Amino acid sequence: MLRSAEVDTRLLGMVAALAIIWIIFGIGTEGKFLSAQNLWNLSVQTASVAVMATGMVLIIVSRNIDLSVGSMLGLVGMFIALVQQEWIPKTLGFGYDVWWIWIVAVVAGLILGGLIGLLQGSLVAYVGIPSVVVTLGGLRVWRAVASGRTISPLDPTFLLLGGGSKGAVGEMVSWAIGIAVSVAIVYALISNRRKRLKFGFPLRPRWAEAIIGIVGVGVVMGAVWVANSYAWPKGLATKYAQENGIPEPPGGLIIPTGIANPVLIALAVAALMTILATRRRFGRYVFAIGGNPEAAVLSGIKTKRVIMYTFVVMGVLAAVSAVISTARLQSATSGAGVGAELSVIAAAVIGGTSFAGGIGTIPGAVLGALIIQSLVTGMQLLKFDNPSQDVAVGIVLVAAVGLDQMLRKRSS
Repeated sequence: MLRSAEVDTRLLGMVAALAIIWIIFGIGTEGKFLSAQNLWNLSVQTASVAVMATGMVLIIVSRNIDLSVGSMLGLVGMFIALVQQEWIPKTLGFGYDVWWIWIVAVVAGLILGGLIGLLQGSLVAYVGIPSVVVTLGGLRVWRAVASGRTISPLDPTFLLLGGGSKGAVGEMVSWAIGIAVSVAIVYALISNRRKRLKFGFPLRPRWAEAIIGIVGVGVVMGAVWVANSYAWPKGLATKYAQENGIPEPPGGLIIPTGIANPVLIALAVAALMTILATRRRFGRYVFAIGGNPEAAVLSGIKTKRVIMYTFVVMGVLAAVSAVISTARLQSATSGAGVGAELSVIAAAVIGGTSFAGGIGTIPGAVLGALIIQSLVTGMQLLKFDNPSQDVAVGIVLVAAVGLDQMLRKRSS
């Protein structure tokens, strides 16, 4: 039945695993884990890992690895803070009150991330140094360059990119986004069916498409409902009411937070990366190289250039993650991104990306990031220490790789 419905059983298994994790932690924390506040915070914390995991999919699919993403995050975050806190205001003399200072800082950070990726990708693709060696060196070098300082405060507008009560789109915009995404899901199902009918491809049963549509729309609208169920803290809401002359009701003013900005950034990145991986020539080349490098060369694919560009994409996405993390922490610290490479690689692998190359999905990586962060958050609520959290993530990573090997042997 699942085969006729063309359902990805591995993705379905991941959803079931996530549900089990949430139920266990929900019971263990007496409902705190499943509260609107915690789920909202969980979505914000997942965003940074999810962004980098989408790029790690292409890296691993091409039979490479990038161990430097955490150090790149720390370096780019420090660079962005220096640009907006010291170089533009002090060195160039523009002051701290210029509105565009954070935009220049973010663009400069994205360029730096791309250049780091270009350097590492060139060493891997054209010099022939194994990616594990290049990026392991990058892990040490970029961390050393970024160490030794803490920079704050940062531009107030820039901080909105990291979430917080004001770093979200609010109730009405959240509902509008949810409705738009729901319409897009229904339209995609209808359009896909029409294309299959036009070209004579096999069709999914109508009941399967109906269930997919209902579940998809339900998940989207449920997520929006949870985001809107988390309200501003009473003190901040009262201050907002006083500043804007809004009469405050006896029970206090309730302002729904809505979807956080980092979550929207992560979803936008996931959508763009999905298009890049499945709808663009570059993505097809990456999967072809990972599936059979020799055949890819013989078919005329410029494999070295494609591999180099995968590292460039990874560098830019690490910079995007640096923007989110630095804005969320409201400062740039030398410890930012330490250990992030483990979470990012684990998210991609748990999401179905195979170290053997040629297999991986962007949505799976995002779901893998949510599973990893759910484990970490749940264990924090249960008062587990950091080493225990690392042990759990490591065990899940090994289990995911073992499962991938078993499935590959069974299919062969």
